[in-house]
Amino acid sequence: MQLTVTDRASQWFQEEMGLNKGMGVRFFGKVYGKTPVHDGFSLGMARDDHPLSPIVDTVKDGVSYFVDGQDEWFFKGFDFGVDYDEKTDGPVYQYTQNGEL
Repeated sequence: MQLTVTDRASQWFQEEMGLNKGMGVRFFGKVYGKTPVHDGFSLGMARDDHPLSPIVDTVKDGVSYFVDGQDEWFFKGFDFGVDYDEKTDGPVYQYTQNGEL
C-alpha cells in the first residue's frame, strides 16, 4: 500500500487542523457511509501524533500521514491518495487498486 499526499492537501490539513512539524493525521475506516470502494463504511481522519503500528506512513512538511495496522482491512488492496479540491475547499481521496489482496 502506498499513501500519497499532495502539497496543497498537506497545506489544507496544516491550516484546518493547526498541524505543525512532528504532528500526525491518522486515516481509518468507520461504520456508516460509503466510499468508492466500500458500502456501509466511510473514511475517517483524526489528529494522532503517536502511531501504534503504522502499515504506511508518509511525511509531508514534517507532518506524518498514516494508516495503523488495525485499519488495514479498510485499505487492503488499494493505494490511497489525498489531494485538495478548490471547489469544495477540502480534501478529496482516491483509491487505486494495487493488486495486494
